[in-house]
Amino acid sequence: MTRLDWNAPGTRTYETGIDRGVLYVDGMGHAWNGLLSVEESPSGGEATPYYYDGIKYANVASYEEFEASITALSAPKAFLDVEGTASVARGFYATQQPRKPFSFSYRTLIGSDTNEIGSGYKLHIVYNALAGPSSRENVTLSDTPEPMELSWEITATPPRVYGHRPTSHFVIDSTEASPIILGWLESIMYGTAEKQPRLPRLDEILTMFGWETDNIDIPVNVVGEWDSLKEAVTTLYTNPRAVGTAGTVEVWRNYIANPSAEGAGWVQYSNT
Repeated sequence: MTRLDWNAPGTRTYETGIDRGVLYVDGMGHAWNGLLSVEESPSGGEATPYYYDGIKYANVASYEEFEASITALSAPKAFLDVEGTASVARGFYATQQPRKPFSFSYRTLIGSDTNEIGSGYKLHIVYNALAGPSSRENVTLSDTPEPMELSWEITATPPRVYGHRPTSHFVIDSTEASPIILGWLESIMYGTAEKQPRLPRLDEILTMFGWETDNIDIPVNVVGEWDSLKEAVTTLYTNPRAVGTAGTVEVWRNYIANPSAEGAGWVQYSNT
């Protein structure tokens, strides 16, 4: 049996920062510049004790629901519909209107005692969110003016997850996930030169990550994102270190050299 080691190199990891915020409304992605923070504060999860003959025999936690506070210096124009601001005429808006549901994503960065900040990251995806009313304080200018910080309280309606409790919040760790699958997913979420950014449905993402098994055929034509996959694979092929093993590089080398595989709509994938 191996003794526990509290000083092993690379084990002192930490998470910090936030970047690459994206707002998804009506199936379209919008870069969220000015995003300052996302404070995750789920509700529920309280433990309810049960006793029999004066002895506690169970401690059952209630279901949790995703809630968060978003703080930003600015938001994409598409967020106007999200916060209930409707356009009446060009440049003329009405507030306190019905609020539109949205989804969003952002990254938090990973560092460790052996790797600098950004050597890895966690990609957060939130589905079916609704922004609650927010307060804004307009103050007079001074000799040291500061930009107004905007904030919104967020609740969400969770989609079903087979085999798990429903949740709206999903996290993908780049240090563990397949770089090929993650690269493909991000090319869809952030867009390419040919395709607009969009947030894949949860079942699409689950299907994509289900293809991480060794030596499995990937049905590219099922999801219909051939160009996105090819771009992600090409990126990894030009940077073999991102893949991790020569075996995987060789699989994609043979594939990229044989474009006729596109006609069949199937790609041989191996992570060995």
